[in-house]
Formats: sequence, structure tokens, C-alpha cells
Amino acid sequence: MNRRWPDLPFAKWKDTCATLHMWTQVVGKLALPTTPLVNHHWNLTLHCAARGLSTLPMNCPDGRTLVGTFDFVQHELRLEASDGIVGKVKLEPRTVADFHAAVLSTLERMGISIKVWAMPVEIPNPIRFDEDTTNKSYDPDMARAFWMALDSMRPVFEEFRARFLGKCSPVHFFWGSFDLAVTRFSGRRAPERPGADAMMREAYSHEVISHGFWPGGPTMDAAFYAYAAPEPAGFSAAHVEPAKAFYSAELKEFLLPYEAVRTDASPEKALMRFLETTYEAGATLGRWDRAALER
Repeated sequence: MNRRWPDLPFAKWKDTCATLHMWTQVVGKLALPTTPLVNHHWNLTLHCAARGLSTLPMNCPDGRTLVGTFDFVQHELRLEASDGIVGKVKLEPRTVADFHAAVLSTLERMGISIKVWAMPVEIPNPIRFDEDTTNKSYDPDMARAFWMALDSMRPVFEEFRARFLGKCSPVHFFWGSFDLAVTRFSGRRAPERPGADAMMREAYSHEVISHGFWPGGPTMDAAFYAYAAPEPAGFSAAHVEPAKAFYSAELKEFLLPYEAVRTDASPEKALMRFLETTYEAGATLGRWDRAALER
């Protein structure tokens, strides 16, 4: 398998994707009672590591520190405590209910007790983790391809982030929506979003232009995205690059198929063009103070 920019057709990994989405929620939710709230819920996200995706340090009730890492090379979840105790859960075909039970029992053997709500979020028709026997697929080759794709794009997102002087999120992975994201802020508060719940009010309390990668879904393959919230007038009609990027009226964001980037003569340059041109469109039309915010 090519180490960089691997093929990632959703049809080949949709079942593994659905299962892995729920597994990341099982582990990601451990941060809810063990980390203080950081603006826009940044304390809850997963972060790219050398071999997969990792939580931020979590503060256990007994004073120890815990980190959970999905290792897509050895295909295991590693739960590492600050006193040197390590617990492991194999990533293999198994139900979400079985994985959830294995995580809790591993933590129990480590002497760690963390209670979280066992209901998934941000998905239609959620099934409690401890009752979910529907999602049970794990193809190690496709899981590793997913990780390789993230690791291939990560340096581009990090370089893009580094060019911005204003408030900007880390390059991090949201286990709720199951996407890699980096978000720039204008510094101005955003208008209230009608009907938004507490999570959405916190996430979009300020003006943003957000970029990221979504690994696919029932209606489309993996794609990069860009959106502005609130969206300025004219944004949907803005000229962006590369040529295969387009605006989705349904999603209200620009999309660029992962396949178009992967097969480009220079995937890194193609992705950076998308990030830069969509940001420039949103920032210019939104009248951001670009001189103060950019290097």
C-alpha cells in the first residue's frame, strides 16, 4: 500500500468507518468528565499521533493522567496511565457493545473508573454503545488507509494553520462528526444561531472559516470541505481552486473530492490551493481584518 495519499473509496470501507466512528466516540467521551471545557469543545477532540489518533491528557479521579490512542499500525487501542500501567484493546471485528465493554473492563483492571453517558451523538437513530450489535466491522487495511490519508494531509493543514496570526484551532479530529478540522476566527462574535443547542452555540459563538476532511458517507466519497459561519453574501459564487472544487447548496460549503487531490500531480499543492482560495473568499467577503490576522 502506498504510504502517502492512499485510495479511500467509501464503498470499500463504509462498514469499518461506521464501526470506527462509534469506537472513537466510546473513547472520546472519556474526556467529558476528565478535562475542563476549552472554548468550542477543543478539550474533547482527538489529535494526530505517530501511529494513529490520540486523546489529550485526561485527569483521572485518583489523580493519575490517562491518554487513549488508536494505533492503526498494531491495530490496538492503548490506554496509558501516568504511573506506567498500560491497557490494550484489540482493534478487530467486534461489535460496538463488545468494544465498549472491553474498554470499561480494561480501565477497571487499571484501577480507573470514568462514568460517561453511553449514547452516541451527532448521528441519526443512535444506539447505546452497550446495546449496539449492528456495527461490528473492522478491515485493518482500510482502517490503516484511513489513517495514512489523515497523516498525508496533516502537514498541509498544519502549514495552513501556521500562516494565520489570529485565533485558530489545532488541527484536530472531532469524534462526534468524524472529521479532521482546522478553524480560523475573525475575532468578532457571531450572531445567535436560531434553534441552536448548547453545543452548537458554543461551537459557533464567534465568526469562523473552517476547513477539514470528511472520510465519506452514503451519498459521497471522502472529500475536503470549507465553510464560513456566518456565510457572507457572495461566498457560494466565489471562484476557488482547484477546478474540481465546487459549492454544495445542500451542505452550504465548498467541497473538493479526496480522489481529485490524491491523484493530482502534487496533492499537497492542490489541497493548499483549496484551503487558501476558500479562506480568501470567505475572509474578503466577510470583511475580516486580514492585514492583522495573516502573516
